[in-house]
Amino acid sequence: MPDRSPASARALLASLAVIALPLALALWASLAGETFYLTLAARIAILGLAATGLNLALGLGGLVSLGHAAFFGIGGYMAGIVASHAMEGVPLLPGVPALAEMGYVWLLSLSAAGLFALFVGAISLRTSGVAFIMITLAFAQMVYYLAVAWPGYGGEDGLPIAVRNGFLGLRTMRPMPFFLIAFGALVAGLAAFALVKASRFGAALQAARQSGVRLASLGVEPRRVQLVAFVLSGMMTALAGALYAELNRFVSPSMMSWHMSGELIVLVVLGGVGRLAGPLAGAALYVLLEHALGGLTERWQFFLGLALLAVVLVGRGGLMSLLAPRGASHG
Repeated sequence: MPDRSPASARALLASLAVIALPLALALWASLAGETFYLTLAARIAILGLAATGLNLALGLGGLVSLGHAAFFGIGGYMAGIVASHAMEGVPLLPGVPALAEMGYVWLLSLSAAGLFALFVGAISLRTSGVAFIMITLAFAQMVYYLAVAWPGYGGEDGLPIAVRNGFLGLRTMRPMPFFLIAFGALVAGLAAFALVKASRFGAALQAARQSGVRLASLGVEPRRVQLVAFVLSGMMTALAGALYAELNRFVSPSMMSWHMSGELIVLVVLGGVGRLAGPLAGAALYVLLEHALGGLTERWQFFLGLALLAVVLVGRGGLMSLLAPRGASHG
């Protein structure tokens, strides 16, 4: 039965308030004519989606991946490559057209990231702990250096996207329609996370995190459950990567660097590991700190580190633990 306690209700309200934050910022920016803040709201939504993808593996499955930037970059490069081929009128591959549509880009991104995650997960999940972290990092670095050495798509200099791919006839070059697309993808990602967490599969995934031996004794193969979660996690992060490339109208190997993987982990830990709106709360704080302090000093990450330290020491459940009780199930 669902938890109807006051603590659970407060946690749910806190999560909904955090989810509404980028939408409120975008609506204010639109009414005030502040285009820059619309872009800021879209960036919060997209990074929140990417971190939610990682949260599926890290928060529910306990899989500390330092290679999720690879999936983020795969999505980004799919958006850039499709846009480039569509502009030149060249097919992606013989018999595979280049359609300048976000839905088509997302399909390719999810497929490519899912296959790569299946390959990486099948190998890395044979290990655990530090070995798992290092193997995921190694695969991400391989993809990173492949992008650097790929001159056909910009190499180290990256690949510009002259015009954003379309979406259902919307004028995606305008800030508000694009934000709504990004926010819709975020809501869909959060809904998927909530459904997984509340499902029998989610219960098995969390059981695998706590004790794989006990789960196996019940007749459920823990590695198989973790592999499915890893694939879903990579696909969600790739979708965010495609949107991030569209937002910046540029994709480069930096999207695949280990720094990006580290940032995603910071967002999850900062907001609250395993919590529904935790990654989005972390993304909002990250982007707002970057905006507020980035113009004052190049070392604004120092203050981000202080914020992360304070959150870990004061509220071990992240920012969401300060907004909602720790024991609430909705988080």
